[in-house]
Amino acid sequence: MEVSNKSQTAQTADSDILKGDKLYLQRALMALPYLVRQAKAEEPIYYSDLAVELDMPNARNLNYVLGAIGKALLDLGKRENVNIPPIQCVVINKQTKLPGEGISWFINKSEYSELADFNRLSKKRKHLIVKRVLIDIASFTKWEWVLEQFGLKPLEIRIGDELERAKKIRGNGGESPFHLEFKNFVASNPNSIGLSAKLNKGQIEYILPSADVIDIVFADKNTIVGVEVKSRISDTADILRGLFQCIKYKYLIEAEQIVNNKEPDSRIILALEGPLPTELISIKNILGIEVMDKIKQDNLQ
Repeated sequence: MEVSNKSQTAQTADSDILKGDKLYLQRALMALPYLVRQAKAEEPIYYSDLAVELDMPNARNLNYVLGAIGKALLDLGKRENVNIPPIQCVVINKQTKLPGEGISWFINKSEYSELADFNRLSKKRKHLIVKRVLIDIASFTKWEWVLEQFGLKPLEIRIGDELERAKKIRGNGGESPFHLEFKNFVASNPNSIGLSAKLNKGQIEYILPSADVIDIVFADKNTIVGVEVKSRISDTADILRGLFQCIKYKYLIEAEQIVNNKEPDSRIILALEGPLPTELISIKNILGIEVMDKIKQDNLQ
């Protein structure tokens, strides 16, 4: 079987992520707890988002990092007679929603291969296989044991104070002019959040059947794109509240689609005029929330 360059990366990456002094091996050791965190949360993570958490300027350099993790887990599984699923599959491409091509070497060595080269399968077949792999990753109960084998501990999220602040009921002061201005800007400029500029203006203050209100809704063919906005004056607690609001809105929008005899198809975006606070990056990734930050109200209108 002909092996692609990216598959060769997976094969040649050094599996000893404990003793290696190469930078990608050090990063592999650093990355493994993040992958375990995502596995336990049952949420994939984009290459670009993982690169941010690892302070890597180029997400493409994750190829060797993930290859080293994959080989290390294969070696560990053989030594301990444990079938460890390829956890590097939780890292996916933002466009294809699939792991990188290098994953084919690991999948082709497993029961997921379907007797065919993964890279030669159709996109639909790839998604079906990756879905099976992700289920096995989420179902695996020994991830903390895996970390222990490499002298690692699970990541801890210390956000308790902000959670308590986010739970507090806000006053009845009404909508700030900053929020109103930013909301109107995004509604009139879908391209400011990565949507097509040809979309009709978003519907503002869309009321859901639960009487919850989402800031903006765009109709992109059969996909409903809901947008919660936070202006530049929103603090960390308010942005954290927005992350949780996005989870609620997704379920409510898709529930409305279902009762209207439509396929549930939605996308929820948290749009921030300012930057996403560093301490909330891990929360965003665990919850699988799409965030667009640092949105400038420039001459897009």
